[in-house]
Amino acid sequence: MARVLITGASGLVGGELLQLLQADPQVTAIVAPTRAALVPHGKLQNPHGGDLSELLAGLDQPVDVVFCCLGTTRRQAGSAEAFRHVDYQLVMASALAGQRLGAQHCLVVSAIGANPRSPFLYNRTKGEMEQALRAQNWPRLTLVRPSMLLGRAKPRLLERLSEPLFALLPGKWRSVAAKDVAQTLLTQAFSAGSGVKIVESDQLHCAR
Repeated sequence: MARVLITGASGLVGGELLQLLQADPQVTAIVAPTRAALVPHGKLQNPHGGDLSELLAGLDQPVDVVFCCLGTTRRQAGSAEAFRHVDYQLVMASALAGQRLGAQHCLVVSAIGANPRSPFLYNRTKGEMEQALRAQNWPRLTLVRPSMLLGRAKPRLLERLSEPLFALLPGKWRSVAAKDVAQTLLTQAFSAGSGVKIVESDQLHCAR
């Protein structure tokens, strides 16, 4: 039985994962801080209505596992600084909150091409985020690196244009369903292991 913390529960992957957690008998409680209120559920504790960092700081009940499904783009965020706030600073805050509350396993949605030395802001930020998580010395850390995500009700313009191409690409570059990413996170959370594990995108297609 496990109590879990999840950030990004209102997003694409996070929303899929939240449904899986609610249905899983291994999960006894779900702590999901969000800006806007989520649909109530018997297992769900949903502090909401404020800055995520403040909501995380206010948590005081122990958890066993922390999932971080936060993610945006520079265009969505409005600036490079706002993008890094979500994809780096809030990810770090989520992990540290989980650590403070006793979690032994941290699972994070990163991205294909994550590299702290990349010239591209998105890939560099994801790589720096992974590097910083490793430095937290988790007993167990799982980093999932999906390619283009499928499953949005209203795909972004670039996703609509790129989706046919990404569906044809080989291996880890092929697009992947958000449901498969969520299922992988859940499976990894309750499987045996220790240390750092990286799950590349081509390992996600057969998750269900």
